[in-house]
Amino acid sequence: MLYTRATELTFKRTVSTSATGKPPQGGFLFCQERFVYLMNIFVYSDESGVFDYLHNNYFVFGGIIFLSRNEKDIATRKYLNAERTLRRNRSYDKCQELKAVYLSNADKGKLFRSSAQYQRFGIIINQNKVHKQIFSNKKDKQRYLDFAYKIGLKNVFEHLIRQKQIKPDEIENLYVNVDEHTTATNGLYELQESLEQEFKNGTYNWNYNVYFPPIFTNLNRVSVSFCNSEHMPLIRAADIIANRLYYLACNNQLALARQNLCLKYLP
Repeated sequence: MLYTRATELTFKRTVSTSATGKPPQGGFLFCQERFVYLMNIFVYSDESGVFDYLHNNYFVFGGIIFLSRNEKDIATRKYLNAERTLRRNRSYDKCQELKAVYLSNADKGKLFRSSAQYQRFGIIINQNKVHKQIFSNKKDKQRYLDFAYKIGLKNVFEHLIRQKQIKPDEIENLYVNVDEHTTATNGLYELQESLEQEFKNGTYNWNYNVYFPPIFTNLNRVSVSFCNSEHMPLIRAADIIANRLYYLACNNQLALARQNLCLKYLP
């Protein structure tokens, strides 16, 4: 068979799609007489602070990234075990969700360190430097936060590429999970559209007539889910990370947050 871009992508879709209809866990891509393992990226994130420059200096996104379903599942079990250990040694109710707002500083520190072996990230927004017009209405505020989140994710993905942990042409699916909070349903669609534009389709600067291609050249799917942290241990892990980074930002101590942490400062 003649090798073309079309046959490459056809082969990729054929071998990587699960017969069960579930999201693919990775397949193989035949490219110039070699097989390439296709990877899925799983992102879990939460936020800390209020996007309101009159009463808050910082707004923070924090999260954790996994490069396979197996790594994600192992991390889930480890985090649940860390939570069970806290419950045994403390007086937390067994039905109480162990989020940062309910924990002592010492216990938040323990849960924060429990995720240190995985790739974590933070997006630190200094609200005093954000153009005040952005705060004028809810729509503009959400649009800016979606932009900041997208830029922060791109920053950590580029870091992983530089570290040779991922290859941009070997990423097939991107699964992004964020804490649901009180975000409207249309907010999910707008965030997904923004991430698809950045990582799957590429972006276009109309003012300068310039096209910026996506960093993941073979990306098949971007999936965004709003999750209930009560049922998602890794969303709770992201909550702990975001809370820790918010505390460090407010106390000018972000230099202390270095182990497996990729930070992006905005604006």
